[in-house]
Amino acid sequence: MANSVTVKDVHAQAFIKAYAAHLKRSGKLQVPSWTEYAKTGSYKELCPSDPDWFYVRTAAIARHVYIRGGVGVGALAKRHGGSKRRGARPNHHADDSTNVLRKALQGLEKLGILEKHPEGGRKITSAGQRDLDRISVQVVNAASA
Repeated sequence: MANSVTVKDVHAQAFIKAYAAHLKRSGKLQVPSWTEYAKTGSYKELCPSDPDWFYVRTAAIARHVYIRGGVGVGALAKRHGGSKRRGARPNHHADDSTNVLRKALQGLEKLGILEKHPEGGRKITSAGQRDLDRISVQVVNAASA
């Protein structure tokens, strides 16, 4: 039973936390040098307080592409965006930083987890699917133990 567990069967927050820890532990994902200074969107006031935020964002992107293939930078920017506060005027939606998303996607491509989709966007590779499913099995085993 535990071998048939996929990313879809695991709680999103638990999987993203575990996969971010895996990416950090492996040391293969290149984190850009500007991540300690960068905001994740124009609607934010400050940069993220978590020093490992790039690993977490990359894990969330990998999970999203696993579940919904053919996702591009624009769709991810809309998905990870938030509410722009405009003072006394009503709030509006603002997209996330596309540079952060693009660098995360490129990093996952270098690891062999993602590849370019022939119709645009990115899709998960068979090796990437196997890797993410292996992490989801570990999450289920840790939760049951």
